[in-house]
Amino acid sequence: MVDKTREIALKVLYKIEEEKAYSNIILSKYISDNKSILDQKDIGLLSEIVYGVTTWKLTLDYIIQKYSKIKLKKISPWIINILRMGIYQIIFLDKIPKSAAVNESVTLAKRYGHKASSSFVNAILRKIEKKDYLEIQNIEDIQERISKTTSMPIWIVKQLLKERNNIAEVKMICESLLERPKLTVRRNSLKTTKIEFEKLLDKNQIIYENIKLKNEENEKFPSDFYILEKVRDIENMELFKNGYLTVQDFSAGLSAFYLEPKKGENILDACSAPGGKTTYLAEIMENVGEIEAWDIHKQRTNLVEENARRLGISIITTKQKDATIFYEEYVDKFDKILLDVPCMGIGVIKRKPDIKWQKTEVDVEIITKIQSEILDNCSKYVKKGGTIIYSTCSILKEENQNIIMKFLKNNKDFSIQKIIKNKEFLDILPDEKQDGFFIAKLKKK
Repeated sequence: MVDKTREIALKVLYKIEEEKAYSNIILSKYISDNKSILDQKDIGLLSEIVYGVTTWKLTLDYIIQKYSKIKLKKISPWIINILRMGIYQIIFLDKIPKSAAVNESVTLAKRYGHKASSSFVNAILRKIEKKDYLEIQNIEDIQERISKTTSMPIWIVKQLLKERNNIAEVKMICESLLERPKLTVRRNSLKTTKIEFEKLLDKNQIIYENIKLKNEENEKFPSDFYILEKVRDIENMELFKNGYLTVQDFSAGLSAFYLEPKKGENILDACSAPGGKTTYLAEIMENVGEIEAWDIHKQRTNLVEENARRLGISIITTKQKDATIFYEEYVDKFDKILLDVPCMGIGVIKRKPDIKWQKTEVDVEIITKIQSEILDNCSKYVKKGGTIIYSTCSILKEENQNIIMKFLKNNKDFSIQKIIKNKEFLDILPDEKQDGFFIAKLKKK
């Protein structure tokens, strides 16, 4: 009999690979659709297998090829994913006996493959041992070793080494992107104080950590952010439904924080959906002033509106607009502008591991052109003396420092502003508590 949890995991993985579905969205859908047959333990295993296999795909395929006489491209997508699931359980999940991983995989192969598939899967998985991963660490070529041991596409490894010229740092970045992300939330200061919010967390028996990070110059960061432990299905919690909190990574929140929005100001968030940064701006402004929130897709501006309503925010007006297009009527209109531009998303791979497999080197050239167009256009919308924050959830310098330096070279009426002492750029590398992020602050003279 087929194990339902593993079968659902297989279907999700198939959707991610063959239909380019987003891992977080498609997994949530399958969990919601199968709530009647999945308990919390099942959901935990399902999530572990889906994110684990998606995260480690490159390494798992390398191990499959070691034992398979058939080239990967010629193996059915169903069978390749069954093999990946089996190998992931054997090598990375200590609590699952090898026999269980093999037997469940063979059962799946009988249902989703042809007659010989189950024998093929059985033959390969019985050869797999934990040492298969350990042996990868002996690869001589440093780029290939980092790629295979951290399941990072070789082009990303090469790009990071080229930009940073620091093997230890690049290895650390790639390893940190393998970690499971923390659930970080932002307290809604419009609805509750810090003391009241922590009492609510205690009342709901939620284990939390208030993020109080400081940089090397001992400057304080905002204390509105909390890491929550062992919380599942947060969107169905009363604290979420009643607008006391928003799910947002600490690094992402900093881009809104460093724009320094003030009560009564007129602000543009030109790439706003789904609204995490937009609503944080409104909260800092104490819901006094005007925020115009743009996105190219109507369904995404709807998300901004939904978030604003849930949080009790009334100063956000959404508009379906393309920030790469110049609008004459917006020239010199806004006091401040937030540009959290579309990017490669390298800094958030641990949240969306499918990014690694859906992005290529060619995409960097395409996305940097869009980023430059957005910055060039929107720079004309800020008033003299006004401020622009440019940010991405990427850590590639081509999308970040290079974009800013090119812009400043061509726009002498703007200057770079130090965000913190002695730092013109905030280049946040991913770690166990936060995502990778980049922030630059520009001022119109």
